[in-house]
Amino acid sequence: MKYKVYIYKAFERFWHWTQAILIFMLAATGFEIHGSFTFFGYQNAVKYHNVSAYAFIVLIVFAIFWHFSTGEWKQYMPTASNLKAQINYYIFGIFKNAPHPTKKTVLSKLNPLQKLVYLGLKILVIPVMVVSGLLYMFYRYPQKDAVESINIGSLEVVAIVHTIGALLLIAFIITHLYLITTGETVTSNLKAMITGYEELEDEKSSKEN
Repeated sequence: MKYKVYIYKAFERFWHWTQAILIFMLAATGFEIHGSFTFFGYQNAVKYHNVSAYAFIVLIVFAIFWHFSTGEWKQYMPTASNLKAQINYYIFGIFKNAPHPTKKTVLSKLNPLQKLVYLGLKILVIPVMVVSGLLYMFYRYPQKDAVESINIGSLEVVAIVHTIGALLLIAFIITHLYLITTGETVTSNLKAMITGYEELEDEKSSKEN
């Protein structure tokens, strides 16, 4: 038996979608600055990238406050329980219509593999992106006519780290977009993050089955 549960709160949904928009904007403008393509124009790409970066940092500050003030940070605490089963499910079981090895609840929205990936993003990838981005922003684009005095060689490591972080984020987004379609229906996970409500299986009935 399934029932609708209000699982994603308003700020959680706002944070999720705003973060997604900002990451897409940062990726698009960042790769244009990198010279991968031309769309906004270099000067506009730099301006939009910087504005998006500041907005992203502000969002991160609010998200950190929300996670700790509500206790939602506990959602990301890793666990070894069912981790192997979850990996096997994504590699093999999902293509055989096997049952999901973990059940989502309000207190445990993420499966063991998601916890590891999201925790890695929050404490490693995103902080590295923010720090390297700020270093690159303030060191690479000084005011007035001081560009020619910069030691470009000293920025190489910062630029490489920032680019690797961007590629990791893009890989995550591509995987995330695919996994969105693997719910009960193709759009059920997407609808849950829009409305906040998701159909969850009653734990008592699932045990009886």
